[in-house]
Amino acid sequence: MSLQADDRREAPTDGLERTSVARPEHLESLESEAIYILREVGAQFERPTLLFSGGKDSAVVLHLAVKAFAPGPMPFTLLHIDTGHNYPEVLAFRDEAAAQARAKLIVRKVEDSITAGRVVLKHPGESRNAHQSVTLLDAIEEFRLDACIGGARRDEEKARAKERVFSFRDSFGGWEPRRQRPELWNLYQGRVDAGEHMRVFPLSDWTEADIWRYISRQGIALPPLYFAHDREVVERGELLVPVHPLIPLKDGESPVRRRVRFRTIGDITCTCPVASNAATPEEVLAETLAAELSERGATRLDDTVSEVAMERRKLSGYF
Repeated sequence: MSLQADDRREAPTDGLERTSVARPEHLESLESEAIYILREVGAQFERPTLLFSGGKDSAVVLHLAVKAFAPGPMPFTLLHIDTGHNYPEVLAFRDEAAAQARAKLIVRKVEDSITAGRVVLKHPGESRNAHQSVTLLDAIEEFRLDACIGGARRDEEKARAKERVFSFRDSFGGWEPRRQRPELWNLYQGRVDAGEHMRVFPLSDWTEADIWRYISRQGIALPPLYFAHDREVVERGELLVPVHPLIPLKDGESPVRRRVRFRTIGDITCTCPVASNAATPEEVLAETLAAELSERGATRLDDTVSEVAMERRKLSGYF
């Protein structure tokens, strides 16, 4: 429900001081921009899909997509590239969210790409995160997708900050900076030839704090891992590494039980929680505003990957 002009001046501040909280019209502006982008995708493309992992950003994009086309049906399928190393709570949430949105959910598995010889691991314990590209590109070809909507934000890391809202990908799925199209006055040109496609990022101008403000205001459901819970971890440098069969302990490491939550949720082998007592979106927002490191910098085992290496991944079709 939209706030009236008088209500905006007295709007709730999510329990935080006014100096640290964006004005309600800021969220309304971000929402309007994202809905406009999603409607442009619906208008310009024949076979668009929404990349849905069950994480907080994709949950927000799904909420926006449903809202953008209400009361009619959302015109996007949902596509999840399953590494086989996902938390069960996230997969359960993925299925429930898709059913609630009355959206068709397509799941393609990295394990199938490994079986077919399309992905070759250096060793059985290697993270499958970077190998999702192969499975994704195969799915794009299988369903002849011409647009893939993602939840990436520019504040996540430097390589993502170089993306356009409509990010052109060539017939090999590669990202080429020199072939990106201008987006003056928020005009998006989505024409693609056979085999080419667009990656579309409606949350480009959002920050992590904006995501949590919006989740709080809209009452968006999330996997419980995003909120404080007790979990066994080991301290590895500045990271709290979850104890799991997929992550072997190093010599001398002893598990400890800590109160933690996840800021970002991906492959088990590369996603770490942070110490936290935040049990509600408002409490998570307060911690987010006080955080000194980005969510990926503070929680990803694979974020020793340099900006150049990340761009190389994108050139080969990475999210």
